[in-house]
Amino acid sequence: MIKVGIVGGAGYTAGELLRILFFHPEVEVTQVVSQSQVGKSVYEIHQDLLGITQLPFSEQLNKKVDVIFLCQGHGQSQKYLDENIFDDEIKIIDLSQDFRHQENSKMDGREFVFGLPELNSDKISSASSIANPGCFATAITLGLLPLAQANQLAEEVQIHALTGSTGAGQSLSETSHFSYRNNNVSIYKPFEHQHLKEIKESLNTDAQLNFIPVRGAFTRGIFASMYMPAPSSLEDVKKLYKSFFQNAPFTHVSDQPIHLKQVVNTNNCFIHLAVIDGKLLITSIIDNLLKGASGQAVQNMNLMFGLEETTGLKLKGSFF
Repeated sequence: MIKVGIVGGAGYTAGELLRILFFHPEVEVTQVVSQSQVGKSVYEIHQDLLGITQLPFSEQLNKKVDVIFLCQGHGQSQKYLDENIFDDEIKIIDLSQDFRHQENSKMDGREFVFGLPELNSDKISSASSIANPGCFATAITLGLLPLAQANQLAEEVQIHALTGSTGAGQSLSETSHFSYRNNNVSIYKPFEHQHLKEIKESLNTDAQLNFIPVRGAFTRGIFASMYMPAPSSLEDVKKLYKSFFQNAPFTHVSDQPIHLKQVVNTNNCFIHLAVIDGKLLITSIIDNLLKGASGQAVQNMNLMFGLEETTGLKLKGSFF
């Protein structure tokens, strides 16, 4: 069994990790670290785990683990690893943005591989450290990656992506509070969202990506729509995408228009393509907490330990 430790165990991503890992057939969750919740039972914070675990939150990780998931806020993973030295055989999967960019991917002899399996599955399989992609970055990169790899990405791409409130994390702010979010839509960080850099590095492009992130009045999921001049016929674009993702167990091209409930509570990414008046419209949808965070982290863990990529992740969407 793979012994797992989670650091930063009280937030949304840790809660989703635990929901998956407690039922993963090859995993034993041995420790959940949270400085703010020491002594409490994990189910007191993640109340959906009542009756599933009696595990308490720990103050420190005892390092008797095979893999560590870092679920702390941005900037905290690097600080944690500065203060805690781990043997090379202990694998690390970081869910923050601390090591996602190429210039920040190395630390104390560790090299963090960008953990997008549809792009880097071979590197992930032999890696000891993973930088898990951001949620917007996952949805948008998967939507554009086949074109980028085929050198068919336009010089300018328009991107509009709507995200659920869980994307802002568990701590309350004015724009994540129910009173603000409910029955409301708002734009934030237009053209300068922090995920743009990792998207461009993954696509290996200098294209102008005009990204408008939008807060949605729902809990979880990302609905991204992208458009550009069509590089070829719809038939040829579909053929390109279906060929590119033919071995990707969680990314699927739909011939029918898609909607968010199809992927919520799953590790899937669904993509739909259309050509209208000479423009290619790409729609890409994911659950921001699963394929955009914890589910993809487990997918990376499976690859790192030589397991079937889908192990523990065969989750059906709620739909209704």
